[in-house]
Amino acid sequence: MPTGKGARDKGMNAEREAAAIIHDLCGWPVRRIPTPGSPIDHGDLFGIPNTVIQVAAWADALAAVRTKPLEADQQRDAAGVDFVATFVKLHRAGWRVILTPEQWAAYDRARL
Repeated sequence: MPTGKGARDKGMNAEREAAAIIHDLCGWPVRRIPTPGSPIDHGDLFGIPNTVIQVAAWADALAAVRTKPLEADQQRDAAGVDFVATFVKLHRAGWRVILTPEQWAAYDRARL
């Protein structure tokens, strides 16, 4: 897990980049949540209805894949929304959106 000012800046930049990607692909007016570290965490990005988005740009992407979707579930519960996704930035390989099987099933049930 990243720590320190450099990691915080890297994380904020990744959140801005993920917000821009979501806006470009879907049109949602997505932005960073301006109060990270608040007692009630509702994710990293704001602006997609009924959805929590978690963002990670860690050197150890596998660690992010293991932990961030589970944190996103907790944030979904705290926010009282139905959907969640984790955007993981891979070194020199772009972005991937990670879902647990349960998170994917929520999207699948909604599309029917």
